[in-house]
Formats: sequence, structure tokens, C-alpha cells
Amino acid sequence: MATELEYDRSIHEKEFPAGPFEVTKEQIRAFAESLGETNPVFLDESAAQEAGYSSIAAPPTFCTLLIDGLKLPDIGLRFGRLQAQAGSRVRVFAPVVAGDRLTSCSRLKDVYAKTGRSGPMVFCLWQHTFRNQDGQVVAEVTQSFARRE
Repeated sequence: MATELEYDRSIHEKEFPAGPFEVTKEQIRAFAESLGETNPVFLDESAAQEAGYSSIAAPPTFCTLLIDGLKLPDIGLRFGRLQAQAGSRVRVFAPVVAGDRLTSCSRLKDVYAKTGRSGPMVFCLWQHTFRNQDGQVVAEVTQSFARRE
């Protein structure tokens, strides 16, 4: 695709805060069970405390659950009628445990065109940074969306 992509470039690197998200034992257990996770630190408080956590710990991909509730701005991309999530990458920096109060900050990182087997597509990459109540970054989730005709 040689044409210039039309979208609102002023959104690049602008921060879109969200939260707080109260992390509960019930959320963690339900998420762990939905993954088929059997590690007791994700399901049993005493096992988590024996392992050094203050409460049950969340599986490493837990923050992807919170992304569903984020409201991302429309970037005004003038391409394609169909949009689908094209993937996520999770980087974990610190454990998330029940009782944590997380906040998120989302940023548009990149918009680029690519030609695939099904024709031209445009990818939008969003980076979501999650911090706990102490301001510590606990995870970074990069989410990719693909748009096509």
C-alpha cells in the first residue's frame, strides 16, 4: 500500500488513563479456572502466602482481562470496514495479587499498512501499562488490531 494512511495522528503517544480496577480473589480464581490453571498460588490463599505472596496471585496474563473494559478513542482511520484483534503480547514486571488496585494508561504506539494473503490491511498497535497502588508497573500489554476491506 503506497497511499498515505488517513487517521488522527495527534493521538500518537497521548495517554488515555483508566481505572482504578480492584483485583479480587474471585476474579483471580475465575480467570485461573478459565485457563485451566492448577497452580495453587492462583487458587488457594494459604498456598500463595507460603510462596511469599500477600494473597492469591494472578496468572501472568491477568491484565488482558482488564483491557476489555478500556474505552479507546476512535483514531478516525479511513481504511477498511472490518476490524479484528490480531494479537496481544504481555510483559510482566511484578506480581498482581488480590487486594491490588490497578490503574491503566493506554497509548497508540503505531499504525501501519501491510499486504497479506487476503489483501491490504492496516494494523493499529495500542500499549496498555498497568500500575499497582504503589505506582509500580506490574504489566505492559501490547494489543494489535487489524483492519481490512
